[in-house]
Amino acid sequence: MAKKDKKAKKISAKKEKYLKFRKDKPATMDVSMPELSEEQMRQKREDESLIERFLKFNKKRPEKEIKNMKDRK
Repeated sequence: MAKKDKKAKKISAKKEKYLKFRKDKPATMDVSMPELSEEQMRQKREDESLIERFLKFNKKRPEKEIKNMKDRK
């Protein structure tokens, strides 16, 4: 069984025309955080502590209707 000669595929004119706009995209994203100055680090810590305190102490109060249902029982 002899191998068949492969013919080169003909590229359509449209594909050839727009081939220059196609860009290779990297498979993995390289995300690195920028270096922060001392002032920025201090501000970041303060913000995180405020958010943490808010989430810790801000409890959602039950709705009025739910309170009434509990009182009826």
